[in-house]
Amino acid sequence: MDKPERYRTVKQEGVKEIVIKKSRFLGHVMPVQNEEEAIAFIERIKKQHWNATHNCSAYLIGSRAEIQRQSDDGEPSGTAGKPILEVIKNQQLQDVAIVVTRYFGGIMLGAGGLIRAYTDGAVAAIEAGEAITRILHQEVAVELDYTWLGKVENELRNRGIRTAETDFTDKVIMNCLPVASEAEAFKAWITDITQGQSVITEGEQRYFIEAAF
Repeated sequence: MDKPERYRTVKQEGVKEIVIKKSRFLGHVMPVQNEEEAIAFIERIKKQHWNATHNCSAYLIGSRAEIQRQSDDGEPSGTAGKPILEVIKNQQLQDVAIVVTRYFGGIMLGAGGLIRAYTDGAVAAIEAGEAITRILHQEVAVELDYTWLGKVENELRNRGIRTAETDFTDKVIMNCLPVASEAEAFKAWITDITQGQSVITEGEQRYFIEAAF
């Protein structure tokens, strides 16, 4: 299956606590690559908070939301897992697992109150994990003579093309990372500005966090 050009997920594992009518809600989030990672994360949080009243969870994996699961973990049906999953969907995130842990504070919240609380707990979790956009880039190695180095470096800088390390041997090998969808145009452009005097080799495709400007 083709990789999506861009997608939203969270940058890191995180946790954030909120208190609603004396109940403590801890929103935990983690970026995951597959269902096994999501399940392992949920089980880890459950063991960590074994004495909590509930550890409710949801995860969504895949660019077409192919895998999505939810658990109310003893809360009334539809009041915990579903709201958590809806937050993930509403924020257009993928490859994310969330657990909202509840320590009961003695005041009943009712169905509506629970839905709002678990929604807020999921939002808090995502804030802790920091929502980001990942963009697919194509590795392109450009081999050229030293006489072209200054010109190509300047052109890459002006265009804002991401680069990795540059190797210096008898030739210069510049490892460039254009956005994948622009790779063919990039190669044609490099060929043009070096007057055909460069050797271009494609490498792997990699995701990078969208740069903030």
